[in-house]
Formats: sequence, C-alpha cells, structure tokens
Amino acid sequence: MARYRLTVDGKPVTLNAAPEMPLLYALRDDLGMNNPHFGCGLAQCGACTVHLDGEPVRACVMPVSAAAGKTVTTIKGLGTPEKPHPLQAAYVAEQVPQCGYCINGWIMTAAAILKSNPKASDAELREGLAGLKCRCGTHVSILRAIKRAQGALT
Repeated sequence: MARYRLTVDGKPVTLNAAPEMPLLYALRDDLGMNNPHFGCGLAQCGACTVHLDGEPVRACVMPVSAAAGKTVTTIKGLGTPEKPHPLQAAYVAEQVPQCGYCINGWIMTAAAILKSNPKASDAELREGLAGLKCRCGTHVSILRAIKRAQGALT
C-alpha cells in the first residue's frame, strides 16, 4: 500500500492503495463515485473513461499510481445540473440515453476531441470515438448530440 495525492473533479484527495490498483476501483470503491462505470475491464468499451490532466484514459487499466499528482475529471466534473457541459445538455436535448451505461465514455471522449479540435469533421469524430460501445444502438443519436454540442462550442 502507498499513499497517493491527486485531484478529482476539482477536489484534492488522498488514497491509500496498491500501486497497481486500477484508478476506476479507487474512484468507485474508495471515493464512492457511481461514475465512471465498470464495463469490460479491458479498456475496450470506454464506460470507464475519465480525463487525466485533460486527456481521455480508460480508468479500468490505468494504475492509480499513474494518476498520482495529476488531475482526474469525471463526467460529474464536466458540468453541474445548473450549468451542464454542452455535451451533457445536448444529450438531454437529443434524448440520447436509453440504459445510459455507456454515456460516460462517449461524453468524456467527445469532450476531449472537441476541446482539441472544436471543428472536427464527421470522419474525425468517428475516428476519435472508435472503440466505444453502446449496446442499445443509439449511435446515431449520440453523433447527433455531439454535433449539437459542437455547434454550441464553436
């Protein structure tokens, strides 16, 4: 066990954990967060995506030791109910969620894409979102919401 200090959604936290413990477990089990989600545990679905110093990472395979001293942003840290991130607002406006399990990965990945490339083409968006899974099949609605948010950001 070791002690790790990091910032999660703007708040400094200290975790006591084994260095190889996945960041996802620390967020959910130690900090009691209900997002991000555990999906596959193999970094293949994206349900566990968070931003680590602004870059999207799959928290299920990211060791907590690699997050030490860094800033972690979860979907909760993107916006608030009073002032949602444009992607969060677009998801509501487009009525995207069905089961909602995958939303974390799609929004966190899209937020990183749009931050680095606000005018991303459809092809660039599709490439950046490759590998994310939605079992409900709401991909068309997801892309429509991302394009709506893109319009609000540019």
